[in-house]
This record gives sequence, C-alpha cells and structure tokens, in this order.
Amino acid sequence: MSSTTARRRHAVDEVLPVPKLAAYGFQHVLAFYAGAVLVPILVANALGLSTEQLIHLINADLFTCGIASIIQSVGFGRRWFRFGVKLPLLQGVTFTAVSPMIAIGTAVMAGGGSSIDGLLTIYGSVIVAGLVTIALAPVFVKLLRFFPPVVTGSIILIIGIALIPVAAGDITYGAIGGTNGVVVDASGATVPAPPLDFGLANGGLLLQNLAYAFGTLALILIVQRIFRGFLQTIAVLIGLVVGTLVAFLLGDASFEAVGSSPWFGFVTPFSFGVPQFSITAILSMIVVMLITMVETTGDTYATGEIVGKRIRPADIAAAIRADGLATTLGGVFNSFPYTAFAENVGLVRLTQVRSRWVVTAAGVIMIVLGLFPKAAALVAGIPHPVLGGAALALFGAVAVAGVQTLQKVDFSDHRNSIIVGTTLGLAGLVTAYGAIASAFPAWASILFGSGITLGAITAILLNLLFFHTGGRGSGVAGRPGADLVTLDEVDRMDEAAFARTFGSMVNDSPWVVAAAYARRPFDDATALRAAFQEAILGGSPEQQLELLRSFPDLGSADDREHAYVREHSERGIDSLTDEDLDDAVALSQAYRARFGFPLIVSARDVDRYERVVGAGRSRLANAEAAERATALLEVSKVFTHRFEDAVADANPLSSPFNP
Repeated sequence: MSSTTARRRHAVDEVLPVPKLAAYGFQHVLAFYAGAVLVPILVANALGLSTEQLIHLINADLFTCGIASIIQSVGFGRRWFRFGVKLPLLQGVTFTAVSPMIAIGTAVMAGGGSSIDGLLTIYGSVIVAGLVTIALAPVFVKLLRFFPPVVTGSIILIIGIALIPVAAGDITYGAIGGTNGVVVDASGATVPAPPLDFGLANGGLLLQNLAYAFGTLALILIVQRIFRGFLQTIAVLIGLVVGTLVAFLLGDASFEAVGSSPWFGFVTPFSFGVPQFSITAILSMIVVMLITMVETTGDTYATGEIVGKRIRPADIAAAIRADGLATTLGGVFNSFPYTAFAENVGLVRLTQVRSRWVVTAAGVIMIVLGLFPKAAALVAGIPHPVLGGAALALFGAVAVAGVQTLQKVDFSDHRNSIIVGTTLGLAGLVTAYGAIASAFPAWASILFGSGITLGAITAILLNLLFFHTGGRGSGVAGRPGADLVTLDEVDRMDEAAFARTFGSMVNDSPWVVAAAYARRPFDDATALRAAFQEAILGGSPEQQLELLRSFPDLGSADDREHAYVREHSERGIDSLTDEDLDDAVALSQAYRARFGFPLIVSARDVDRYERVVGAGRSRLANAEAAERATALLEVSKVFTHRFEDAVADANPLSSPFNP
C-alpha cells in the first residue's frame, strides 16, 4: 500500500486483523443480543405461539440480522441503486413495529384466524413495507435539508435517553413489574407481571440485580481507566464475560438451554407458510417504516459524528434502502422490520473502534448463531442484570453524541432553545410514563408509545414552524436564523459584505465578485446565480487564468480544507484503488504541465472516478483555448452546485432549485 493511500484511508474502512475483528464483532453481538431477541419474544407471547415456534423466530431473527448488518456495513451498488451506508451500523428489529405487529396479529385472530394466520399477515405487510421503503428512499433524502443540527442533535440525544428504560428493565428483571414481563415472588416462582405495574415484587432480588449491574458497569469503567489499546476497546466484552462468569459461579446464571438445543437449525424462507396481505396491515407497517426512516437518519448522523465522517444525502438514502431490503428479507425469512440499532452506536463511541468491518464480523457471527441454536442459547445465558449494567454505558454514550451535535447549534437564537427543550420534554414524558399511550386510539400508539418517535417528530415539526414558515423574504444564503441572508439584504450590501457572503463560492476571486456585484439589484435568486455565471465566463483571459489556478490539483492532499478537495473527497475519490489514485495524480500533473492550470472537474457531475481519468486524458489533446473554455464551464458547474446548496440551506421551501 502506498503512503498516499494509507494517509487517505478513513478509519471506517480499515480492515483489522481477524482476531480483533472477531473480538470486537462478538462484543457488538453481546451488546445487541437482548434487544434482538426481545421483539420475537413479545410477538410470540402475544400471539400464543409455541416454544418451538418461538425458538424458530429467534433463530430467524438472528440470521436475518446478520445479513442486514452485512448489507449495511459492506454495501453494494451505485448511485440510485446503492444499498448500505458503509458505516459501523449494526441492524436489528425496530421496537417501533412491536405494537403494530401485535395489533395486526390479534386482529386476524379476533376475526377467526389462527395465530399462524396472524403471523403470515404480519409477514405480508413487512415484505410490502420493505419494498415501499426502498422506493421512497430518494424521496425522503430530498427532505434532509429539514434536518439541521438542532433536529439531528435532539433526535440523537433523545435516542440515548429513551433507551435508558431498556437497561432499567434488564437491571430490575424479575424484581419490579412493568415492562420486563415477569416477577419472582417470595417463593422463587416466576409469574407474569401486571402490565404497567412498576411495583416492587422482590426486594432481595432487586439488590442482587443491582449488584450485578453496578459491578459490570464498574468493571467496564475500571478497564477503560487502567488499560490502553486493545483491552480498553473491549471493555464492554470483558464486563459481560466476567459478570456472567461471576453469576454462574454464584448459581445465578444457567446454561441448561444449551444442552437441550439442537446443534444445527435451518432458516428457510416462508417456513410458516405463504404470506397473507391486508391493506390495513400494509398501511400500518408503511407508517412504521416512515418513522424508522427518521430513526435511521438520526442513527446514521450519530455514527458519522462519532467516526468523523461527513454524512451526505446519498449516504442516508443508501442506509434507508438497506433498511428496506433487510425488512423485505425479514418477511421472507420469518422475521420483522429492520433498522440501525442505537445500542451499538453507543458501543462505537465507547470503544472508538470505527471500522465498519467489525460490524461485518458481527453479522457473520449472528448468521452462525442463527444456524446453530446451541450457540444462540449460550449467548442467551447472559443474565439480564449484567446486560443492563453494560447497557447503561452504551446508551449514555449515544446521548453524549447528541450533545456533541448540539454544540454546533446557535443557542443565542431562542428558537433553537425552544425546539430542543420541547423535544426533550415530550420525549422524556412518554419515556418516563409509557401509560400515556393507553389514553389514545390504537393507531396513535405508534406516535405516543415511543419517546424516540414522539421526540423526533416534534423536533422536525418545530424546526419547520420556527425556521421555514413566514420569515423576511426569500433566503439566498446562510442558515435559517440569525445568519439568514435575504434577497433584499443582498441588494443593500456593500461590496465587502457581498464578498464575505458569496466569495467562497468562487474561491474568493475578487474580480468575479466585483463583476457579479455590479449587476445589482437582483430580481430573484436565479438572477443572482446568473450574475456569477456570466462574470465567470465574461472575464478577461488573465482573470480567467487566475481563477483556474485558484483550484488545487485533482487528487491533491496538500490542502484538505479547500472546498474543491472536500467536494471530491465526499464524492468518492478517496475510495479509489492505489492504481487508480496514482493514475489520477499522474493525470493532474501532466494536465498542469500541458495547460498551466489544474484539471478541474465538477465533483457533483462525476459518475465514476475511473472514467474521470479516461476523460481527462482525452482532454490533454485539446487546443489550449478550447480546453480553457471547457475548464471554465466546469468552474461554472462547481459554482452552481455550491450556490444551490446555499439557497437550499437558507430557504428550502421557497428555493427555485428545490426539486
């Protein structure tokens, strides 16, 4: 590997040694396992399925989780057919779908169908909803301009906060009723817990659970404080293994299920029968997937924030398509809707292991667990309180990622404070007291039954209300808020203010700014854009050469902060192979030697970088005057994309470029 490529490779794409991949991947599986099996358990219990059917659902869930995680982390396809965001995002069944799926199944049973009929109707709706999600991905991406840091940061923060009760349910398992399903009475018998009854059922067991949970958490913190390197990054794995071992030695962990489970189990498509389709069920599941798109957007932004990789609209679309494909596969392989698991986002932050191939390894492990019930039973032996103690660290780390994103928000603008405060308040209300959902009709429980869902929708709607309705006229630059620049203000600017506002779009070339400024007043944003384009193409040969030379060479690593370099990096030039990258650098050098200015290519119009090299070599044969005209057209394209971004950020609802 060349030194240039080594410098360019992002930590997300680093392929770790196999032993580390296995250890880190197994750590992800342990952090994820309890949540992975919870949804099939809840659905099976609600529909009255047998133990054998439940085991099959769990194995199918793990198997499909593995496939879904590999799709998301490895990725495949290009442009509009791209699946997978290529980030360390582990996929699991979304909790948002639990209530709707139970409602679908019980409605079928109430109409005279069997529990299997209910399950098959769920699968039919899941398959269709997955396909609809794939189709809607590019449409949803166009709405991402409504997700500034005040929205995404709030969503990430409430994801972390709203997950705390999941950890609490594990820590109090069997000792306090409510959401964990069972309590252990004074005689040691396990009995069903009354719904929404959080009364203490066994004080001694609660103290024991707290000892395991806090002991596991303390061990994780000690490992992170004392050790460095590899041991520090597997602190959660060490905590889970040691906590489980201690519980086993004290008689509080059992692995009896390992002996009674078969060695190998096939996961076959449609093993319960042919899916059944109901319009009502399908519409309900589509609503679930729309909400899941918002959650996946938040998780993707959170992961991008943690690993230090900018998330583009195309990345969100790829992540959502992967959700849709995994959900469709879930319906085929007897499982449920999939989304990125926030628990594992916290693990990425806690360990700072950024490689996406770790999640790929976790996906392989989950496929193995799905095919080998004995292995799955072994992992299932981890006591709930031990899992809960580790989860506290993970979920807290997710919340911190949200706080980091909110640091980019200007809280001197009271509107941002209102959005964050109201979002946290409503999300916290539903999270702290889930019984509120019982006051609403069943269809509304999707919204009021989840603090994450209610908080996410609140943040989005409030951002629209405060920043995208009314206002002071059409925005043409800046962000909605104190720094928004309207067309009227542009017409009143002096030349220095005009240059500060728009100069970066043309690499701060003073003659371009001056020529565009002279064309005031502007009737609309289109006229403002045209003024710059005409200035670029109408300059003197000397001025145009100066503008062309203000761009760095294609493939240059000397000025990573230059907008042109960042644009090409974001469009994928960094992912070239060593050979292709060397060809691009050699081409840039030959081009500069031939024409006296760098090879300029509009990054947004690049399809495949392999083709850039071939097209660039053909341009070497052009006459100097013809090539200068071609280069200026590319500069005009670069400016147009930058300008449209600024207009979309400033006022997406009134932007003439809004598709």
